[in-house]
Amino acid sequence: MKRSCYSRIINTPIGKMIAVASEDAITHLDFIEADDNFDNCSSDYNLLLRLEEELDEYFLKKRQKFTLPLSPSGTEFQKGVWKTLLTIPYGETISYATEAKIFGNPKATRAVANANGKNPISILIPCHRVIASGGGLGGYSGGLEKKEFLLALERAK
Repeated sequence: MKRSCYSRIINTPIGKMIAVASEDAITHLDFIEADDNFDNCSSDYNLLLRLEEELDEYFLKKRQKFTLPLSPSGTEFQKGVWKTLLTIPYGETISYATEAKIFGNPKATRAVANANGKNPISILIPCHRVIASGGGLGGYSGGLEKKEFLLALERAK
């Protein structure tokens, strides 16, 4: 039996995002470039409409926790790292080394950072809350200016 897949473009203050959902969970949320062609991504599927509402509330500082079911695709290691990301409180940051310790493998800092970079559900799985040990931003697949914006938004509780 083929599973259904729904997609929707969501406008945010820091750019357009493509959201994808299965019948029962959000599977993908990522930034897209203005010239990317996603003409048939206008699904009014309930999960995607709820995601758009929750993101709007997040950007208006009215939401700190997302309530939608998530189902990111990845290896077991990556899924474990992403689960660790979900434990970082809103408005707080940790280092990649600290994340590796919380994950249970303090020697895996680079592998943990690499898994963060493959996070398929931006913002909801908050990889933007992980920074370099020296206090620098580190990396962010959406671009450092977006990471900086998200951290500033959350610090202004």
